[in-house]
Amino acid sequence: MNYLVPERLERLAREYALGTLSGAARRRFERFLRRTPAALRAVGAWQERLAGLAGAVPAMQPSESVWKALERRLFASSAAPRLWGLFTGGALAGALLCAVLLRLNPGLIGMEPEYEALPASYVGLLSDTEGAPTVLASSRRHGRQLTVKLLQPLAVPPGSVAQLWALPKDGSAAFPVGVVPGTGSATVALADTSEKLFFNVSRLAVSIEAAPARAGDKPSGGFVLSGPCVKLW
Repeated sequence: MNYLVPERLERLAREYALGTLSGAARRRFERFLRRTPAALRAVGAWQERLAGLAGAVPAMQPSESVWKALERRLFASSAAPRLWGLFTGGALAGALLCAVLLRLNPGLIGMEPEYEALPASYVGLLSDTEGAPTVLASSRRHGRQLTVKLLQPLAVPPGSVAQLWALPKDGSAAFPVGVVPGTGSATVALADTSEKLFFNVSRLAVSIEAAPARAGDKPSGGFVLSGPCVKLW
């Protein structure tokens, strides 16, 4: 197999960084990594991209019963105690959550089928005031639509809307992006391309408003959700 075919190398680097490349395929790719700088660079690039999502997920401590159930499923061998130690800690749990989200539902961030490369995208992961991930928003770099998926229901009072805002990194005024649904998912039409709207945006946030905001409007109150907006390319 020629690992240097660009599409193949990109896919393998992505799978390796996510931790979903396993068994003999992973061992073969690791041998290739040791002697191929281009492959090392590809893996490093993916690790950097995914670090933005992993860092956006707050530390979490699942119950003891959840850990034991996962241990039985993943490490049903005498090596389990030694290997299981690698997965303790909130930061690694956050990274694992990101990997699972991307692996089980690649459409969350516009990922193409496994045999194709992930398109350049902007991605936001918004959490509630208690730190629970609630909204995943994504758009292709030059796209004019934003896909919004609720990871847990959002309480929106009757007659109100959950307004999504973009917060520029220079501290200038937030500007409206679109309305977030209370449950499920939605596609939001953007006023311009993602590249023009989000290039200088570091965070996204949601406030509860009486009506959808228009250009020039400002949030009427505090944010109920907020989180980083990162580039995946």
